[in-house]
Amino acid sequence: MATWRSIPVALAAATILLTTACGGSGGEKQAGADTPPPSPVQQSPLASPSPVQNDDRDGAAAQMALVDDPKAGFLLTDQTGFVLYRFADDGPDATKSACEGDCAKTWPPVPAEGATLPPGLSPSLKGSIKRADGTDQLTVGGIPLYRYAKDSRPGQVSGDGVGNTWFAGLPEEQVPGLEEAATGLGAGGNDAGAPSAVAEPGTGAGTGTGSAAPEAGAEDLAALPGLSVVDDPELGEIVVDAKGRTLYRFTKDTAWPMTTACTGACLDQWKPAAVIDKNDVEGIDPKLVIPFNRPDGKKQQTLDCWPLYWHTGDKPGEINGQGKGGTWFAVAPDGSLVKK
Repeated sequence: MATWRSIPVALAAATILLTTACGGSGGEKQAGADTPPPSPVQQSPLASPSPVQNDDRDGAAAQMALVDDPKAGFLLTDQTGFVLYRFADDGPDATKSACEGDCAKTWPPVPAEGATLPPGLSPSLKGSIKRADGTDQLTVGGIPLYRYAKDSRPGQVSGDGVGNTWFAGLPEEQVPGLEEAATGLGAGGNDAGAPSAVAEPGTGAGTGTGSAAPEAGAEDLAALPGLSVVDDPELGEIVVDAKGRTLYRFTKDTAWPMTTACTGACLDQWKPAAVIDKNDVEGIDPKLVIPFNRPDGKKQQTLDCWPLYWHTGDKPGEINGQGKGGTWFAVAPDGSLVKK
């Protein structure tokens, strides 16, 4: 029979295991790294992390991106990289959706609120329709947009052609300026300070000083793990996300306990990395992949318990955020800083 005397031993063992999981990779010390280990009560969330959520299928599209897919044509993705679709049964210049009930469970409508068109597309193209439940659904060029519940990761286009009625590609006659916008995607961000959309993530085009990802077309996005490692010619091995964007650490954050110092206006330039499945990695120890609950209640990916971010001034393959303010640096596969 267990006795009360055994409880301190169990707590001590838990503390040792959690210490190994976070901060055990020998990474460079940063501000807050000398913070004393928290009590076992504070550590318990790490032992039972919240379920992983790669995206919010009911959430806003936020800053959309434009992709020139060799098969589907010009298509839009939401900020997390998931493809947005159109339903042929809605017809041109739809005033209501033909997808309700069970259909909307498989094809969740994209909310109109909080959506921003990619740079190069006229803001006048954005609109909305009123759904049967009273919510507003996003339209672009009069076309209602949906996500596909069976797309399991960013970049997948598995819904294109389903039933001969669901398509990812946008008709250029209804959404003018697609080709011009795609051609000019390397011209910089938009008024909101969000990153430019990129037709071919990972090409390294633009003003960045490095090329942190191999060339990849839209159809190759599905092949990119949630976190992977690329060999940058200047920095060596660094971590990138599923869209090929360089991931960074903020030296004012702490890993033990996990905290973020990037809130408020900081988030205009530095976006928290989306949470991934811990096994959706390549070249990285899955045991270092742990979700983090931000102060605003949203989830953020960490590596070795250090919160990860991408920089709005980067396109995939760029490292423009490296060394910003002397506090932002790319991340090595073990979670340590890269300060070359």
